[in-house]
Amino acid sequence: MRLLVISQYFWPENFRINDLVEGLLERSHEVTVLTGLPNYPSGKLSPGFGFGGPYKGRFGGAQVIRVPLVPRGNGRAIRLVLNYFSFALTASLLGGWRCKGPYDAILVFEPSPVTVGIPARVISRLKGAPILFWVQDLWPESLSATGAVKSPRALNAVAGLVRWIYRGCAKVLVQSEAFVQPLLDLGVDADKIRYFPNSAEAIYQAPPARQAWTAPALPTGFRIMFAGNIGAAQSIETMLAAAEILRSHPDIHWIVVGDGRLATWLKEEVARRGLGAHIHLVGHFPLAAMPEWFAQADLMFASLRRDPVFALTIPSKIQSYLACAKPIVAALDGEGARVVNLSGAGVAVPAEDARGLAEAVLKIYKMDSSGRKVLGDNGRKYYEKHFDREKLLDKLDEWLSEVKKK
Repeated sequence: MRLLVISQYFWPENFRINDLVEGLLERSHEVTVLTGLPNYPSGKLSPGFGFGGPYKGRFGGAQVIRVPLVPRGNGRAIRLVLNYFSFALTASLLGGWRCKGPYDAILVFEPSPVTVGIPARVISRLKGAPILFWVQDLWPESLSATGAVKSPRALNAVAGLVRWIYRGCAKVLVQSEAFVQPLLDLGVDADKIRYFPNSAEAIYQAPPARQAWTAPALPTGFRIMFAGNIGAAQSIETMLAAAEILRSHPDIHWIVVGDGRLATWLKEEVARRGLGAHIHLVGHFPLAAMPEWFAQADLMFASLRRDPVFALTIPSKIQSYLACAKPIVAALDGEGARVVNLSGAGVAVPAEDARGLAEAVLKIYKMDSSGRKVLGDNGRKYYEKHFDREKLLDKLDEWLSEVKKK
């Protein structure tokens, strides 16, 4: 099939859509990706990119078409609004012209922002191609949960936009089964909704290879690793408080691999609280390096803020942790906690429960290596049953065939 993938984020930015495109190419689909200039998470255009382009490129066998946007900068509200709507505008105006059709279907990847659906609907109308819309974040719920938008009038306006986007989709794919009811509440037909959880990139499922980069020296002892975005949704405060509680265990170390809006704040807080010997911020690394980082960890960590909307989601890092056969400790509610507990891969405590998190860490810390291996193996088995990449690609192929433009 000839597919158009629309995503505000794409390689060299590290998002699940990169691997999904690779999977579609492996299955002999012809793929074009419409995306923006890469600027996540730093807020600055990635090396090799500028407002002069390049606006065309390749990603494996896929053609990549880029449009200009306003970089997200420091991540403050006004810059994010400009970032979101500049992509929606330029992709709507230029996308249909730059992406030479026809296409059998359009696949949209939607972490925040939902505004990626605007160019999808415009191009769908121009090309006559059906849309499959993959929902990673619920809008407008995510806006209110993070405190980004508090005005009821603004939230209602966003809800109206979301209804309009969903109304134009042939299928709406959800990364969590708990997303189904909110979509039904917005008027999405039940027969349009399909459960399509995140998988993990294939590199997580093989022994890690040594990378060319030189890893920072990590402290010896028991290493708890957090990997990914450092933002408001992640409730990094919970980790800080748990580290303070465990201060009397000098061999317990928290390793943070990632970047984001709150990275500078986190660095300052670690210094202010005198936690420099316990929390180690190593920065952002490419996806290819992550399995090697994970291999150095004794325990993987995930957290989210306490909010009903975050209780509905499964953080995509959970699938990566499971795929690597690593034990997991998590401070989150709802679906994410259910997966951690049901898999037998570790312990989930309520969101923002720092004392519970500290106790869960101690429980796994006191296990011998064979006990921790059992947890990791349990997680790997659960991953293979519920999140296996090839099984999920089989489902996507089936849905694409169902909606294929006649």
